[in-house]
Amino acid sequence: MTTSSSPSKSRLEPIASEVEKATKPTTDHGITIVIPTFNEAANIPELLSRISAAVPPGEETSVLFVDDSTDDTLEVIEKEAARIPLKVEVHHRDAPVGGLGGAVMEGIARSGSRWIVVMDADLQHPPALLSELISRGEETSAQLVVASRYTGEGSRSGLGSRYRVLVSGASTSLAKVLFPKLLRGVSDPMSGYFAIRRELVDQARRTGALRPLGYKILLELIVRCRPHAVTEAAYEFGPRHAGESKSSVREGLRFLRHLLRLRTSGAPARALAFGAIGLSGFLPNLAVLWVLIHNTGLHYTAAEVIANQAGLLWNFLLIDKVLYRGREPLGPHTRLLGFIALANADLVARIPLTVLLVSSLSLTPVLATAITLVLGFTVRFLSIDRFLYR
Repeated sequence: MTTSSSPSKSRLEPIASEVEKATKPTTDHGITIVIPTFNEAANIPELLSRISAAVPPGEETSVLFVDDSTDDTLEVIEKEAARIPLKVEVHHRDAPVGGLGGAVMEGIARSGSRWIVVMDADLQHPPALLSELISRGEETSAQLVVASRYTGEGSRSGLGSRYRVLVSGASTSLAKVLFPKLLRGVSDPMSGYFAIRRELVDQARRTGALRPLGYKILLELIVRCRPHAVTEAAYEFGPRHAGESKSSVREGLRFLRHLLRLRTSGAPARALAFGAIGLSGFLPNLAVLWVLIHNTGLHYTAAEVIANQAGLLWNFLLIDKVLYRGREPLGPHTRLLGFIALANADLVARIPLTVLLVSSLSLTPVLATAITLVLGFTVRFLSIDRFLYR
């Protein structure tokens, strides 16, 4: 077996370029089983035994662990790899950039086989299904085969508590509502167990579509790679063999943020979200205006100028921390000053333009204002989207 290590990195975006550099030459045969691990030492012996017994006969198969562990998982993998007849590789990351999703993306990039199977190390994903995943893909010419808990005789019994069942069902439903066309026919977009053709990943990388955000990687691959054919294989999501679940409230919040970023990854969707945030700015604007007029004695025009800045600050915080989180090529002060400058320039420019439309084209003030608002919004969005957060 072989091991490798990666230098520490602080953000996920640089990982995308590092992943491309690490990509192996592709082949038209073979299977690579990518397994992300974080402190899974107790599961490794049984996992490798079951994988060894389950691999499709006649297929060149290798196992690639992408390890972020702080326990002795790495040492256990090295020891257990010597007793099975499969090629086993370990890529240990000094910094777990991107978490589970980041580890999966590194593993996918480092594999060169025709099929890539992604599964967890805790044995909740049964290795016995490996052969069926590949055969389903070959028989149907699918680019993606999803192991589903929600089709046929599939089961999510391994989730255990009602709380986890509820969260899992709600997450799946929310994803399908947000991506109805892309997830049509995919009953379990939250699955962490799937097989994907190498060609689909390579095609997405060549076109620049694959820009991993690093969470719920199957959903991301479907949304960004857009496979033309997807099929499913039912499986029972079993109980964890050993160790503790990594699920938490923090992971749930991360999932919601990830969904928002995926949904707004295209310019039209970002424009809609940008407009909604802009409308929400009226609330702090009006609140500050009311306070200033009733408590400071300021003239309403001066109060409006100040209140407008409060609305702009509100908009900036939502746009910077939610809509464009992770896309920050400029420093925070530069982004804030640039945002305020663009927003106020828009306000200053719209007034004379409105007067020009009324006096020159005989438009009503309401229609002229509406036109300048649309033009101002378009220019402001494009400027912020292409320059501040390019």
